[in-house]
Amino acid sequence: MEKLIIIGSGPAGHTAAIYAARAKLEPLLFEGFMAGGVAAGGQLTTTTEIENFPGFPDPITGTELMEKMRAQSEKHGTRIVTKTVDRLDLSRKPYWVYSGEDILETKALIIAVGATALRMHVPGEELYWQKGISACAVCDGALPVFRNKPLAVIGGGDTACEEAGYLSNFASKVFLIHRRNELRASKVMRDKVLKNPKITVIWDTVMEDVSGDGKVLTGLRLRNIKTNTVSELTVTGLFYAIGHRPNTEFCKSWLVLDDAGYIVTEAGTCKTSVPGVFAAGDVRDKVYRQAITSAGTGCMAALEAEKFLSEEGVI
Repeated sequence: MEKLIIIGSGPAGHTAAIYAARAKLEPLLFEGFMAGGVAAGGQLTTTTEIENFPGFPDPITGTELMEKMRAQSEKHGTRIVTKTVDRLDLSRKPYWVYSGEDILETKALIIAVGATALRMHVPGEELYWQKGISACAVCDGALPVFRNKPLAVIGGGDTACEEAGYLSNFASKVFLIHRRNELRASKVMRDKVLKNPKITVIWDTVMEDVSGDGKVLTGLRLRNIKTNTVSELTVTGLFYAIGHRPNTEFCKSWLVLDDAGYIVTEAGTCKTSVPGVFAAGDVRDKVYRQAITSAGTGCMAALEAEKFLSEEGVI
């Protein structure tokens, strides 16, 4: 019988584990085994240099940062298993957590499994992923490799417009590529993009593949869906802004989710629709999606779990 199980190994999961372990909750953390196609450590392991996480004045890679978080979790007593949670049974107490043939019981649960950025899966993408291609302009756009260079954003919603605007602060030019002839974004965001002299919108266009020198991205092949004209666009950075998919398939039968599949939490807390079950990080956040905000909700979830277990007389 476990007091607390944490599912997820990104900044939210490990921050929750650090707080919970220091509170003597003896947490068990499932870090997953290539869950969602991503290594333990979550989406941060797919980034290169990180410059905006407090406490690291020099750049640190996402993998290095998560290794440090994992080590800190273990140092304080978190037990970590490299297994993926397949499903839950929240109809009974204690709650049941399934991982393959294993069934564990727990008094409280923190879900911090994140969200997966959607990709285009065009030829060349795997080769140049994090060698010029990213799914987070705010995370990577200010890196020296992208400064004063031509960059491209794929998308047409608020996120795409916001990221194009952000990149315009660093890039020599930003191309916003959209498959329709008008942006889906709100009027305010549309106006900002269309009035920005450093942003050029390429309408009615899809990307067919990417190219480079084998080490870094150098260009895109585009096709106009109305004229079928194919063209080449020289850029050194490409940012996807086509959405994220929360990793909630295994728990959707038990928790209230919003229309996009994110876990709904009580305002100002990490409490889900099931008492004693908490959600932290990008699995509940479709606005900020930053390592530091995920870590913050991981802290909140652990403190709320500690309070819940105390009120239940477990600790």
